[in-house]
Amino acid sequence: MKFTILGGSGFIGSHLAIALSKRGEAYERPERSDQSIFCKNLGHVIYCIGLTANFRERPFDTVRAHVLNLMNILENCTFDSFLYLSSTRLYLKGRQGDECADVCVNSNDPEDLYNLSKLMGESVCFASARPKVRVARLSNVFGQKAGSSDFISSLISDAVEKGEVILKSGAASEKDYVSVQDVVALLPKIAVSGQHRLYNVAAGKNVSHQCVLNEIQKITGCDVDISDEGESRVFPEISIQRIQDEFGFSPALLIPSLKDLIPQYEMRTTHDQN
Repeated sequence: MKFTILGGSGFIGSHLAIALSKRGEAYERPERSDQSIFCKNLGHVIYCIGLTANFRERPFDTVRAHVLNLMNILENCTFDSFLYLSSTRLYLKGRQGDECADVCVNSNDPEDLYNLSKLMGESVCFASARPKVRVARLSNVFGQKAGSSDFISSLISDAVEKGEVILKSGAASEKDYVSVQDVVALLPKIAVSGQHRLYNVAAGKNVSHQCVLNEIQKITGCDVDISDEGESRVFPEISIQRIQDEFGFSPALLIPSLKDLIPQYEMRTTHDQN
């Protein structure tokens, strides 16, 4: 059995490669310019190509990554299965967070470009006549990310490096967070043996910004400044019933994980300073 990780140099892709290596699984991480992917069977493909925090500054690259490159692979490559990584961010404007819920988007809202491109990517997958093409909607994935600008990494980096965290969004905001280790353990299972076409990969439990700040402050002793003008955004709770029933999924939760995650950032900061 062989896996091909597209986007293998990114956060998810690189952790996935490590996980597969530890399991003794064969895998490849071809470069984006590698044309040999069109000349052989790729085995079980996991499509990790995508933009996250910087999609606002790179709209064309976002669509290219989430849709155009995807179409080229689906149309022209040979594989045993194909798993496209989407996002639970799609549920933000809706009332429910299960796989059957309707998704609300607005093309006039620049913030929805990411959601629209992911939805189009999903639609291309579902419209494909190819067998075993599936989609995994990932929640906010946490883990050590060098130089990342995502929310959790930014908070921890500021606490460790500056001794102060400034929260510009509302403290009452709530999101779901899932461990990268849980993600990379589950994705190959979905790719190889998933019984459904769409899965949420999440913790199934929201955490408020205030709770995150409280824990980071308790561990690091940093100062916290919360803007009075920050908007609070609360995601609907993400259902993980499908992955629990099919794979016995039991997620690690963010708050207990911070006591192990924050020292990793502290060690990296110490190493960089030396």
